[in-house]
Amino acid sequence: MTTIKKQPENLPKHIAIIMDGNGRWAKKQGLIRTFGHQKGSSSVREAITACIELGIPYLTLYAFSTENWNRPKFEIDMLMRLLLKSLDEELEALKEHQIRLNIIGNIEDLPIQIQSRLNQAIELTKDYTKLTLTLAISYSSKQELVKSMIEIGQRIKNNVISPNDITEDLVDQFLYTKDLPDVDLLIRTSGEQRISNFLLWQIAYAELYFMQVLWPDFKAQDLYQAIENYQQRERRFGKTSEQLNSK
Repeated sequence: MTTIKKQPENLPKHIAIIMDGNGRWAKKQGLIRTFGHQKGSSSVREAITACIELGIPYLTLYAFSTENWNRPKFEIDMLMRLLLKSLDEELEALKEHQIRLNIIGNIEDLPIQIQSRLNQAIELTKDYTKLTLTLAISYSSKQELVKSMIEIGQRIKNNVISPNDITEDLVDQFLYTKDLPDVDLLIRTSGEQRISNFLLWQIAYAELYFMQVLWPDFKAQDLYQAIENYQQRERRFGKTSEQLNSK
């Protein structure tokens, strides 16, 4: 039985998850890595359903990094087929549950057919507000930051802005996540304790939670556990405990 405090002020507004451990899960079952990716789809549904039930408005999932393009071609081809299959199968569920689909990353790196399906799903769900589901696909946080620097530099060169105009808010507007709030809770499965080039700017004050469970075994209860841990932490944002308690 979950002991999560369901008051909005006690819940993370934006949860991000590094979905790790698919390959190791498959190996433990005596299967090839691709079976782990297939099984991981059910864990995505578990996370989405739990967020909707709790009223958490933003969920971001690290689906495929730019570094993942270096994996064996067979595995990449399977992942692309799985993504296409999921888009076809889950679109009606997105509409039924009023989930807005959002994509961050170099979408132009993806096969044309997948780009088309993604854009279609984004367009069909753009007005939904119950949950914004963001998939990071062909994503690199370092590349995202470099891209934003180039774009800001171009505006300085063209005298649209001056260097003194650069603020954190301005940088935010040139990131893929410009329409999203900063991450409150970052979860990584599989026991690994690193960020892996994911949302480096956006997790500046996020609470980090690492769990041993492999992603295909991830259930709603695992998300509840992470949130319960989050609710026990004191988020000071540079202030002292005394300052927070005085309010």
